[in-house]
Amino acid sequence: MARTWLIIDVELVSGGGRGDFWPRPGRTFVASRTHTFEQLSEAINDAFGRWDLAHLHEFTLADGTAVGLPDPEYDDDRPIVDARRTKLGRLSLGERFAYVFDFGDDWAHLCTVGSERADPVECYGIVPPRPAAIFGWGSLPDQYGRRWRDDDGEGRLPPNPMRGDLPPILPSWQPRSS
Repeated sequence: MARTWLIIDVELVSGGGRGDFWPRPGRTFVASRTHTFEQLSEAINDAFGRWDLAHLHEFTLADGTAVGLPDPEYDDDRPIVDARRTKLGRLSLGERFAYVFDFGDDWAHLCTVGSERADPVECYGIVPPRPAAIFGWGSLPDQYGRRWRDDDGEGRLPPNPMRGDLPPILPSWQPRSS
């Protein structure tokens, strides 16, 4: 396959009321120019571990164009280009743009298109049906700041059971002798 796909780095800049992240965690994606911005949004949310997807999101291109899901009840007076129909082919090599997920928690990302095109088979192994994460770095925060299943955001860390809560399925999960 020819080197016709885009490489897009996505870095988490801020969000969730936590201020700026530094160093910024990120993921690198390979994406076809025929994929849509909506497909890129889905891939970003998956790669950043988001599970509550019932939030609005929007890309802002360098020229100020807003790409998202038009919603007559939410939209201010700005025109919103439909992310379900807008292809990534509109991006240029080296272009930088922003992605914001959840307008309440404002998870803001810097997206940078690579300086060269890529072959998805070389960098991913197959031709993926949508943009795919091919590399990543950094610790990703939980969407709601939870540190464990029943965390209410105010409690202390529960005591560490030192693997005593694990069934002896794996050899390393065997009860430890004291």
